[in-house]
Order: sequence, then structure tokens, then C-alpha cells
Amino acid sequence: MAHPLPPTQSVRPHHHNDPSAVPGSRSASSSTSQPTDLQSNLDELAAPPPVYDTSEKPMRQHDYLENHHSQNDRNTLHQAQDSIPDPDLVDTPRKTGNPLLLKIPRLTYTIGYLIFFSFAGTILRLAIECLTFYPGSPVNTSVLWANVGGSLIMGFLSEDQELFRTDESNDRQSATKHKKTIPLFIGLSTGFCGSLTSFSTFIRDVFLALSNDLPVPLGSYQNASLFSSVPAGASAPNGGFSFMALVAVLFTEIGLSLFGLILGAHLAIGTSAWMPTLSQRWIRKIVDPTVFFLAISTWITVICLAAALSKGSTKVTLWSTEMWRGPALFALVFAPLGTLLRFFVSLKLNGRIASFPLGTFVVNVGGTMVLGMAYSLQHASVSGASFAGCQVLQGIMDGFCGCLTTVSTWVLELSSLRKRHAYLYAVMSVAVALCALVVEIGSLKWTKGLVTPSCFIGS
Repeated sequence: MAHPLPPTQSVRPHHHNDPSAVPGSRSASSSTSQPTDLQSNLDELAAPPPVYDTSEKPMRQHDYLENHHSQNDRNTLHQAQDSIPDPDLVDTPRKTGNPLLLKIPRLTYTIGYLIFFSFAGTILRLAIECLTFYPGSPVNTSVLWANVGGSLIMGFLSEDQELFRTDESNDRQSATKHKKTIPLFIGLSTGFCGSLTSFSTFIRDVFLALSNDLPVPLGSYQNASLFSSVPAGASAPNGGFSFMALVAVLFTEIGLSLFGLILGAHLAIGTSAWMPTLSQRWIRKIVDPTVFFLAISTWITVICLAAALSKGSTKVTLWSTEMWRGPALFALVFAPLGTLLRFFVSLKLNGRIASFPLGTFVVNVGGTMVLGMAYSLQHASVSGASFAGCQVLQGIMDGFCGCLTTVSTWVLELSSLRKRHAYLYAVMSVAVALCALVVEIGSLKWTKGLVTPSCFIGS
């Protein structure tokens, strides 16, 4: 997965022991935008680009993610931050006042972008899940193509050096550092890609494949529903079928998501000559405050619409109004909560263990556990959940859990860690999350049984 450059390589790789390559080092050029605490622990920003190599040889040019989270890097970063100019004020010769107060506008705009793009990622994920679920579909795992698409965009953003280029970022290293301080970039990578992809839904599909409950589109196109259940009495002839189903979901989801990440990086390299550059001043002065206003007003509007939702049910099919009004609106209500929680947990925990992204692991496993509880409540035969309560539970699974957990960041970390650390991290993430669902959903399924939720039963 990773090889050092040969001694004759003209481009010097980024080494952990090289002072000029340490994030926040005083030896770096003063005109270069430096990392700050906003992205020091966020792996969407800390991870090196997946594939870039100016010689286009199959060699790794960049350092490992572990080195970006080492204790020495963090100490150097904290020592240098007091003298680092704020990225939002790069056109101002000097800055005065409380550094914390000067960071507030940038953090506020970042939160606005995270909320706004959580809506976009969630509704696009739901649309992709339903559009790819039809009779004759070659793949029945609902979230596969959303995960692949989000990983592809993550790879593109990680590798691209043109969209957020400034006059100060006249080389690749400075351009990479600069774009990772921009709220729009954080919103796209952490907000949109993280919300478009869903680790909890992926693990849910793994469990359903293992238990022979994975929804299969049956009947006509008009009546095929993502929320339908396997016909009563259907069961695998023996455990070998369930094992092969589990392996199929794991390999297709993880393998294709990693492929999407690398393909996105290749697209960024291949289109760099034609890629436009966004005006940073225009973004700071117009786009940032506009998106923040739209994010807050949209969230309030969605909450009001969900509160005024009709409590009755109509014929439930894939394209019925009731199908979209309920799960989609409630998913949008809970989506920003999941995205913001993932953002702050990653900032707090991802740098604690250099070889194991603890923040991403916590949100992925924790979000999967919340999904397992909501799924069990929704499908329990003795729960007696109301029609509205059933839709709220679906919104929690698709919105909160879908945005709290992420595949795009997860595969970016897998591609950036050392091999042994990447395999350990991947196995632990999948195994712990799957075991949680076996306990939560499996204990109900193999005792009382699962039923079709009340809000997805057609009249």
C-alpha cells in the first residue's frame, strides 16, 4: 500500500523528522497558511492525499497519518500557534486582540457549513438508496453507492490543489495547508462526504445479510420499497449462505469505497489543468455568511414542517408522498446533530492515539449502537410504536446515525495509516459494531421476532 521514494526521486517526501514538514513549524514560510487547532485532529484534514505522485509511479510520496497525530507534532503545533496569523485574515498585515475571539467567526461559519451540507448529504443519500433499489438490481445493499460516491468526492477534495488555491499558496505543501483552514472545505469534506456516507447503515446491512433479512426488491417497480421485509418464513438453508452474504457485503462495501477514494484522487490529478480557482475573498465576504443564514433558517423550517406532519398513513410505496414526508423530514431534523457531534468528537479524540483514529472509531461504533436500538424499537412486535413514533425512529437512523457515522473518513484513514495499523483499525471497527448489532437486534429477532414497522405498512 505504501513504499518510500527511491533516493533519486526529485520531490522530497514529507518526513516526520523533517522540521520544515512538521505542521505549525516555525521554519515554514511565513507566507504559508499554517494549521490550527480546528483541523489538527480532524482526519479529513490531517490525512495526506491518497495517491499524489508527480512522477505518476506507484509509490507513496506523503507521510503516514500516524505522524500527523504524534505527540511531537502536537507539542510543536501548540508552541507555534501564538505566532500564527489567522487564515481568515491573511490579507491583514497584523492581528491584535484575543486570539480566541478572532477564531470565533471561522468556527461559526464552519458550523454553518456542516449543518447545510448535512442536509445535502442526507437527502442525496436517501435518494440514492431508493433509486438503486428496484427489481433486478445487481446489488441489494442500499447504501453502497452513496458510500462509494462520498468516498470518491472525499478523494477528489483531498487531492485537489486548484479549487482553493491563493496567490500565497504557490506550491503544493502551502496549498494543502491553506485549503484545510477554509470553512467551505471543511464543510464539504466533513459535512457533505461524511453525511452522504454512513457506516452504521453499512453495518446494519452486514447484519441483515448475516441474518438473511436483507431487503430484496420484489414485485413491480411502482411497489418496490426499500423498507419492505423478507417474506415470512424465508430462511437460509444453512449457515454457509449467511456467511457468504456477510463476506459479499463486507468486500463490496469496503473495496468499492476504497476504489472510489482512489478514483476521486486520480480525477483531481487528471482534471487539475482545467479546474477553476474559487475567489477566497468572495467566499469569506459573501458565501460564508449566506450559507450560515441558510443553514439555520433551513433547520428551523424543517423542524416546523416535521411538527406539522400529518399523522395518518396512506398507501405506502416507494414514490408515495407519505414515504418522503415522514422519513425524509425527520432525517433532516436529526442530521445536523449527528454531523456536529461527529465533528467535535473527532476534534477531541482523533489525535489521542496516533495509530488508531479514536474519534472516528467512537462515532462509528456509537452511531451503530444507536441505530441498533432504534431499529429494534421500530421492528419490535410488542413495542406498539405509533405511526409518528415509527417515523421518528426512522429519522434517527437515517439522519442522526447516518450523519454521525461515516465511511468516507474511515476509508481515507485506512488508506493513510500504516498497513498493520489500517488492518487492525478496520477489523476492530467492523467487529465491534457488528457485535453490537448482534446483541441489540439479534437478541430480539431470535426470541420475539421482527415485524414490519407500522409506518411502512400499506393500507
